[in-house]
Amino acid sequence: MPQFLDPFSGVVPRKITRSELIRAIRQNVAAEHEAVHLYLAHADATDDELAKTVLTDIANEEKVHAGEFMELLRRLAPDEAQFLEEGRLEVNAMAQGIGAEAAGSAEPAAGELTIGNLREGES
Repeated sequence: MPQFLDPFSGVVPRKITRSELIRAIRQNVAAEHEAVHLYLAHADATDDELAKTVLTDIANEEKVHAGEFMELLRRLAPDEAQFLEEGRLEVNAMAQGIGAEAAGSAEPAAGELTIGNLREGES
C-alpha cells in the first residue's frame, strides 16, 4: 500500500535546503529498493509468465533509478563516496576472512532452508 510520505505531495511550499535535498534523495533510494522488493515478490508469487516478465523488467528499471539516485547523492554529498568505499573495503576484508568460495555465493548450501524450498511440495 503506498505511503506517500513526501511532505510536498504535489505542493511546493518552499525550496528545500541542500541537507534536506540529500535526505530526500536517500529516501528516494530507499523507495526504489522497496519497489524492487515488491515487484520481485509479486513476480515470485505468480506462475503467469507474462506477469513475471513484466514485473521483473520493471524491478530492473527501479534498480537503474536507484543507481541514478546514488550517483546524484554522490555528487550532492561528496563524503558519500568515502563512506561507500569504506563499506566496500570492510566487506572485502570479511570475504577474505571466510574464503573466496563462500564470499558472494547466492546459492543456498545443500539442505539449507530457503523461502523457495519451504513452498508446498519442494524440499
